[in-house]
Amino acid sequence: MPRASSSRSSRPRSSKPRSPWRRRIVVTLQILIALAVLAVGALAIAVYVARSQLPSFEELKSSPNGQMIRVHAADGTVIVSLGPSYGEWLPYDRIPVVMRDATIAVEDRRFREHPGVDPIGIARSVEVRLEKGRWKQGGSTITQQITRTIFLNNQKKFGRKFREAILALAMELKFSKDQILELYLNKVYYGGGAYGIDAASRKFFGHGADHLSLSEAAVIAGLVKAPSNYSPTADAEAAVGRAGVVIDQMKRNGFITADQAANANPQTLKLAPEPKQNSVRYFTDWALPQLDMLIDEQTAPLDVWTTLDLNMQRAADAAIRADAPPETQGALVSLDRDGAVRAMVGGKDYVSTNYNRAVTAVRQPGSAFKLFVYLAALEAGHKPEDQVVDEPVTIDGWSPRNDSRRNSGSVSLRTAFAYSLNTVAAKLGQEVGFQTVADMARRFGISTPVNTHPSMVLGTSEVRVIDMVSAFASVANKGVKVTPYGITKVTANGQTIYTHEVDRSVVLVAPYVAAEMTDLLQTAVNTGTGRAAQIGRPVAGKTGTTTSLKDGWFLGFSSGITTGVWMGRDNAKPVPGLHGGSAPAKAFADYMRIATANRPIEQFDTQVTLPEWQLEPDEESYFGQPDNGVSAVDADGNPLPSPVPGETEGDQTMEIPTHRDPAAPAPIQQPQPGTPATPPPAAPAPQQRLDQAWIDRVTGRGTGPAANRDPRAPVSPARPSPRERQDDRPNQ
Repeated sequence: MPRASSSRSSRPRSSKPRSPWRRRIVVTLQILIALAVLAVGALAIAVYVARSQLPSFEELKSSPNGQMIRVHAADGTVIVSLGPSYGEWLPYDRIPVVMRDATIAVEDRRFREHPGVDPIGIARSVEVRLEKGRWKQGGSTITQQITRTIFLNNQKKFGRKFREAILALAMELKFSKDQILELYLNKVYYGGGAYGIDAASRKFFGHGADHLSLSEAAVIAGLVKAPSNYSPTADAEAAVGRAGVVIDQMKRNGFITADQAANANPQTLKLAPEPKQNSVRYFTDWALPQLDMLIDEQTAPLDVWTTLDLNMQRAADAAIRADAPPETQGALVSLDRDGAVRAMVGGKDYVSTNYNRAVTAVRQPGSAFKLFVYLAALEAGHKPEDQVVDEPVTIDGWSPRNDSRRNSGSVSLRTAFAYSLNTVAAKLGQEVGFQTVADMARRFGISTPVNTHPSMVLGTSEVRVIDMVSAFASVANKGVKVTPYGITKVTANGQTIYTHEVDRSVVLVAPYVAAEMTDLLQTAVNTGTGRAAQIGRPVAGKTGTTTSLKDGWFLGFSSGITTGVWMGRDNAKPVPGLHGGSAPAKAFADYMRIATANRPIEQFDTQVTLPEWQLEPDEESYFGQPDNGVSAVDADGNPLPSPVPGETEGDQTMEIPTHRDPAAPAPIQQPQPGTPATPPPAAPAPQQRLDQAWIDRVTGRGTGPAANRDPRAPVSPARPSPRERQDDRPNQ
């Protein structure tokens, strides 16, 4: 009989039931492992997909960030760079070792070990976050920074950080460490508009980055963290302090020895001087906004080729600075015969004020506006030799007067224009119609409102300098419209995307009208109010002076160049002694001598003809009076006393001309009716002063004993009383 005990011993023992918590942990771990595997798989797929979509290394090298605009002068010289600045691309082997080591030491010391994302750096960043309560220390690697620079933005969001990490891992798979560092050092922003170490080195130290010293490399490497805070040009002390941190990190990580660190002294570095904002910026500020209307390209770097002649620009700047009276401003625009702007000055100093008075300011042109009055008269059939009567005139209650306060009787249009007789301009305006004169001004490019009051013939409507220069240039161009332009072509990535074409199809007046107008303008320069604008070659032009000497103008042309000069105060207060025939005409001459020096002398279609010699020039050319028919007034609007001849400010009376151009026709001296002919003197008379008494004496206008005095005897003309002067003031 079998034993029961043996039967029981053969049964297996049952195991103890497992804890439910253990089962849950196991399941959780299994799920986490599965999720981790899936995440790694998804990450790997994402990285490989991103890697396949990354551009090639060559494509990444040629893709700048932001639009750079380089502006070239007419000779190709780069005069202004706007937007981001990129220096020369330096291959890895041309980048100084100290620059590479400084960057790695301060930005990513485990750069050579991690796969694009540094887990240790991330952990350190999280630790600092927990300690400080905010994200104070970043964990981005060099690879992450360059992917952010090229593909992403600086938004502090986890979504962006995740995409950044994917792209960084993909970059590490596709490119070598050396290639990634080369991209970084040539594309990262270092402040001051400089992208890449070469642009930064040129901006801050004045030389390329291929031969940086240890101290210079430390300064540049320290900029990446906060370019605006550590920029040497913004805060030299902060830049030096940051460079010391970089050098210390290089020593700590074994890139340099203790002796090298001790010998480095960033405080002794000499920074390159900041380029001064000179007068070319007036031109570029005017020209570059036109790009929006000329091209559609918004991303590719642009090279803008302009009409600016640097030699002429320097001459224009010097002329305005030298000739503008103290505490005044000046503006100059100079056009070539096709409208190309060769020089533009909008003020004495761009740094002090970038307000462009050449294209923005509107001022009264004074008698320079008579260009349109006489153009309208010539187009209506008048000729320069036509006789008109200089006499008192009243039009709708307005009574203009000549600056001499006298009338000369029958004169030619040439004489009236040369000596800027206001009564004749008023009569011509009334004859052809003030609306016709306004239409002529608009036809010739005056873009500001033109009033049709009778006084408009004397330049009471405000104009821009560039518009007036364009009008005179159209006269010089035989009546064909001249439109100012500053951009000749635009290129993007070496391809021309815009080329300027000059329109020569718009005829404003008949060629003979333009030739007759040029005839009058020549006379004004040769013997009229614009004599100070003579430059030793044919010049045609006109002066302008406004009420109370607030504005002085000279506009003229010679040898294919048309130039206009304005001077005055921004607050429109009077400038003692300022008139168009003085400082503006002198600045015109100083500039044009240089501007036309290398151009052949060009004769005008009509030879200059002098006006009747016995007529007095308007006082603008002698005493500095306004030539728009309005008496000088003080700050309260009260008339100022007229100057006593020979006692004007600065003694602006002039000597009698004793010589003339031998090639010019002899002036015809016609005596006034009733005046006995004066026999020629037996011997040359001593040089006399050309004052009002002399003019009265030789023209026979004087009365009483003064008219019969010896011409060589001194004359003390009676000074009009203040009441008489006030009564002579016109109503306008």
